[in-house]
Amino acid sequence: MDTAIAPCGCPATLHLPLLPDERAAHQARQAAACLLAQEADACPREIAEDLVLIVSELVGNAVLHAAGPYALTLSLERGRAGIAVRDGTADLTGNHHDARRKEPGGRGLKIVQALGADLFVSPSDRGKQVIAVLTWQPR
Repeated sequence: MDTAIAPCGCPATLHLPLLPDERAAHQARQAAACLLAQEADACPREIAEDLVLIVSELVGNAVLHAAGPYALTLSLERGRAGIAVRDGTADLTGNHHDARRKEPGGRGLKIVQALGADLFVSPSDRGKQVIAVLTWQPR
């Protein structure tokens, strides 16, 4: 896998191509937690926990509702983080008629918003990316 972590300077950035299946969320959580641990002075622990949850929800949604390939980009600086999850589905409407999930769901983006993140969806070169931006008061 081509994982790039650039922890020097501002912002610290992680870019990670993700596995093409349900293991992607676990992979993304681990990588995000690693970057956040390396940059602990830029992000309080409780915010880091929220960011890992946001990463997990966005990647889980991509795997459930969109085609691959999937990729995670996490950019972190003091007081702000941006999380972008790219997938291979160009549909920006949010309609998930062919979702792979059989049991009730639909709370992922609500959880992300409840944690205080602003959400955006934009086209990318091979599909779309869902972007969450979280800000906090730096210590």
